[in-house]
Amino acid sequence: MNAVVAILLAGLLSLTALLALVRLYRGPTLLDRVVAADMLLATILGAVGAEAAVNRHATTLPVLVVLALLGFVGSVSLVRFAVRDEP
Repeated sequence: MNAVVAILLAGLLSLTALLALVRLYRGPTLLDRVVAADMLLATILGAVGAEAAVNRHATTLPVLVVLALLGFVGSVSLVRFAVRDEP
């Protein structure tokens, strides 16, 4: 049962990452690309968290915290940059 859940979870997270990459590539505006990059980072966070839950260990918690902070700071700084470019 554990293997089935892991395979299903990997498939869904891979599909989410693929769709985020498509939006990152095709996004017509900068803000679309920022949202897609944030979604890709959230997918990576979910994958790392799911791996920790499936294997029942908490050693990846600092990695999750650093990735979450990186996503937050990156999103805020890119939005501030985008707002500054608006006429």
